[in-house]
Amino acid sequence: MAGHSKWANIKHRKGKADAIKGKLFSKVTKEIISSVKQGGADVKSNPRLRLAIQKAKAVNLPNDNIERNIKKAASADQADFESLVYELYGYGGVGIIVEILTDNKNRSISDLRIATNKRGGVLANPGSVAFNFDKKGVIQVPKEGVEEEVLFMAATDAGAEDFETVEDFFIITTPPTALFQVKDKLDALHIASAMADFEMIPKAYVVCNEEDAKSNLALIEWLEAIDDVDEVYHNMQISNEEV
Repeated sequence: MAGHSKWANIKHRKGKADAIKGKLFSKVTKEIISSVKQGGADVKSNPRLRLAIQKAKAVNLPNDNIERNIKKAASADQADFESLVYELYGYGGVGIIVEILTDNKNRSISDLRIATNKRGGVLANPGSVAFNFDKKGVIQVPKEGVEEEVLFMAATDAGAEDFETVEDFFIITTPPTALFQVKDKLDALHIASAMADFEMIPKAYVVCNEEDAKSNLALIEWLEAIDDVDEVYHNMQISNEEV
């Protein structure tokens, strides 16, 4: 399968988002609650909840917190979080997608407008940016102790569509409908993954001049720091030196 040239962009976005521990705890907590609301509290029958729990453990959210939030989400008194997607144009024609998980839509859009007022960028019409991206499942598997051929066969048999070796990881890309089944297949073979999640992968990247690149990074970092923002995706080309 052919490789992608997206790894630097993914590492940059993940690295920035992972810099704030409290924000991470809030994010995975909301994902657990939303997963339970959407698919129930039974981990065995709810693949979305399994993935949310794995993400929570990956950022060291205590097990007591995980269990408490599952129980809280199962209560009728706990409201669900609303998923929202906003599209923006940054500097130099860069497209930005902002995924939000919130219990207060008005607060979220207000925070988004503050971000564009402070750091530039403009809100775009729905679909005008998203058509340049493909939603994919992405799984990162550390190379250490893993046989590449075994991993490749297991992933492809379970529905993966791309397989790439980058630095110390194997990167598996799946259609969005196959992420859970590929992840479950790897779990059954006791192959540990460092990350498994949905990604919006650009179909093409935009190369910016230095000034526009710095302005876009400042806008993206502001957006990532907003409490209700779950993920920020962009199609600006990031070199390995900038990660």
